[in-house]
Order: sequence, then structure tokens, then C-alpha cells
Amino acid sequence: MPNTAAVHPSQSPGPRYRIPGTALWRFRRDPLTFLTDLARDYGDVAHFTLLGRDTFLLAHPEHIRRVLVEDAHRFVKGLGLQRMRRVLGQGLLTQEGPAHRRDRRQIQPDFDHRRMVGYAEIMWQEAVSLAESWRPGQVVEVAREMNRLTLLVVGKALFRTDLSAQAETIGQALDALIQVTEPLWLTFGPWLERTPLPSARRYRWARAVLEQVVQTLIQDHRQRGPAPDGGDVLDHLLAAMDAGQMDPRTVHDHTLVLLLAGHETTANALAWTWWLLAHHPEAEARLREEARNLEQDPPENAWKRVTRLTYTRMVLQEAMRLYPPAWVIGRSPLEDYLLDGHMLPAGSSVLMSQWVTHRDPRWYPEPERFLPERWSAEARSGRPKFAYFPFGGGPRVCIGAHFAQTEAVLALAAIGARWRLRPLVDRVQPQARVTLRPRGGMPMQVMALDR
Repeated sequence: MPNTAAVHPSQSPGPRYRIPGTALWRFRRDPLTFLTDLARDYGDVAHFTLLGRDTFLLAHPEHIRRVLVEDAHRFVKGLGLQRMRRVLGQGLLTQEGPAHRRDRRQIQPDFDHRRMVGYAEIMWQEAVSLAESWRPGQVVEVAREMNRLTLLVVGKALFRTDLSAQAETIGQALDALIQVTEPLWLTFGPWLERTPLPSARRYRWARAVLEQVVQTLIQDHRQRGPAPDGGDVLDHLLAAMDAGQMDPRTVHDHTLVLLLAGHETTANALAWTWWLLAHHPEAEARLREEARNLEQDPPENAWKRVTRLTYTRMVLQEAMRLYPPAWVIGRSPLEDYLLDGHMLPAGSSVLMSQWVTHRDPRWYPEPERFLPERWSAEARSGRPKFAYFPFGGGPRVCIGAHFAQTEAVLALAAIGARWRLRPLVDRVQPQARVTLRPRGGMPMQVMALDR
């Protein structure tokens, strides 16, 4: 795709609304449909104005690769994550430049292969414990149950802490903070959060709750000292602080990001996977057979189990194609950027939507169908790499991508070998906020297997 003469944003293809605020109204009402329609109607680079900014949706894998990988240094995080600094501070998700590169190098070893072997055992034990707590005929809210599971895993794996007593409160606080990503909060948040509005009171309460949770984690680690096996993530952050390599607030912010982002996306991926399996009994039966064949493996072999759950991983990949927990990525060019003839002005908003690209029929025939077989080696080889980017890409790719995939595969196997889950509602709508959540929850009934 060679560059050609620059086209001014006003000449780039896109909707031209006569009534001001129409794009904001449509985006706020249903961002998934809005972005899907843009790509369908206007092609791989679509321009519109949102909150007074030139905004571009990039739908082609090559464009996405260029922004996230080849020219990543020419972009910063988008408006949404810039404003999320009010909540997350300067953690890995929101940092930029040298500070991000330095701190990522500091944290990366906690997600290497050696650590993952130990994490896998925790993941397996927690998933089995959850499955064994259910009873035949019980109704569970699957999205909430998966959030609790993944929060407990993050607590024990990354922080050596049992968060079961705080799980519900942390979940409620995260729910309250999600509103910060609403377009109106992105624009007026610094003013709104100081008002007596109910939403502002919930926001302030949520920030106080999470501040206390993180401070308690840090204090507990100080009192216990590093673990004998070399320590966990927080031990290593505190060691960096003691060595003068990181300030106390940065340690706090990294802890908060790892705690929240480390469980929310995986929980949503699992919830949507259970929903899809419930509607595709053949795939469900195949996953169950694969999982039950490994049931005799001892818990300490959890890591080896992951490598043998081939079909289960394909199911997860297909579920994350259809319902990507991170459904959009935003960037902003530091200077005017020419992309195949389109001028993206400095400071404009550049959106790349997993929801849109993952459902593009050019890369996925019958894109609305759930077909785990799309993830065989042969099928994958025929697609551009960035036709699928659930964890982003390039130097800002999710640091916990391997952690999340391992956890999800083990949870699917542990629960799928013991139960069927049957939906109690006909339809669940995706709610596109920070992550892609099931709107209104996902009530399902636990059904015993035929032994």
C-alpha cells in the first residue's frame, strides 16, 4: 500500500452530519454498530469528528500493523487512556516514552516461562475450586463468577494474597469506574467528579476503595518481606523503589493496573466463551472430551496440560475473535502522519477496532459464525497477522497476554470437564465500555454431565 499525495481530513471518506453532535450520539448509543457501519460504508480509513477532534477508524490489518508496530514511536495512547490516568495514574497501561520502556523491562520477567509454570498451578487449582463449589441446577451469574475467579488468580499469582473477602467490593468499584470512559466523562470528567451527582459520588467511593486495596497490598508485603522463591511482582516493584529506580506512586499505579486489567479482560473472554459453547453443543462436547482426557494429570502438571489443550485454545481464540474483551485501541499521532494518502493530523484520534477487523469477511468467511477450526495452523497461515489482535501489538502489546490465555484455557478445561452451562436468557447484548462486557450479566444454569 504505497503512500500517495496527502488527502486533507475533510476529504477523507466518512459521514458528514448536518446536526452537530450526531457522531457523539451515535457512538455513545452503540459504538460497535457505529464503527462497523463506518468500515462497511467508507472503507479501510474512515474519518469523522468526535468531541471536536478529527477521528479516524483504521480497519485494514496493514494499517493497524503500521500504527502499532512499525511506527509505534510516532504515536501516543488515545484520548480515552489519557483521561484514564485520573483513575490509573502512571501505570503500564497509561505510561508513555522512556518511563514505560524502563518499567516494562522491570516487570516483564514476572511473566516469563519460568513464572508461568508456577502460575498455571494456581490457575488450575482456583478453577477447580470454583467448579467444585457449584451444584447441579444452581443458577450462576457467569460474568460475575468469572470475574471473581480471575481476581483470585491475580491476587494469588501476582501478589501472594487471597482477595476473596474483597472480591465483591473490588468488582463494584470497577463497575463504578467504568463510567470514566463515557464520552461525556472523557470531556467533562475533571469537573463532573467534583459535583454532588450520584455518579460522581460512586466514582469518588470507587477510587477510595481501590486506593485502600492497593495500600493494604503494599503494607502487607512490607510486613511479610519477599517470598523465599524470589518474590512476586509487588516484591520486585518494592525492591526497585528501595533501589531508587521507581518512586512510591509509580509502584502504587503499576499495582493497581495489574490488579484491575489483570482480571477484567480474562473474565470477559471466559464469559463470552461459555455463552458461545452453550449455543454450539458440538464444540462444547469436543472441548469437554479433550478436558476430561487430562483429568487424571496431577495439579502440578497444569503447565503441561496447557500445551495439550489444543482444541480448547482454538475455542478461546474464536470466542475472542467474535467478542474481543479489548474491542478498540486508540492512538494519537505526535506529528502529522501520512497513511496511504490520508493525512492524520497531530493530536487527532486514531481508532483500531478488534470488533470491526475480527469480523471482516475478507479475512473470515461467514464472520458471524463460531468456528474454532479457523485457528488450525493451515487456516491461520492464510490471514494477515493483524487481522487478529486481541492483545494489541508492537511495543505496547499486553504484557499479560500469555498469562491471560493460559488462565482462560485452564479455566475452560477445569470447568468444562465438570459441568455444562445453559443460558437462562435468549440473548445477551455486548456492552462496549473499557472492555466488552455482557450487558445485564449472563445468568446460566449449572447442569451435571452424563458420566
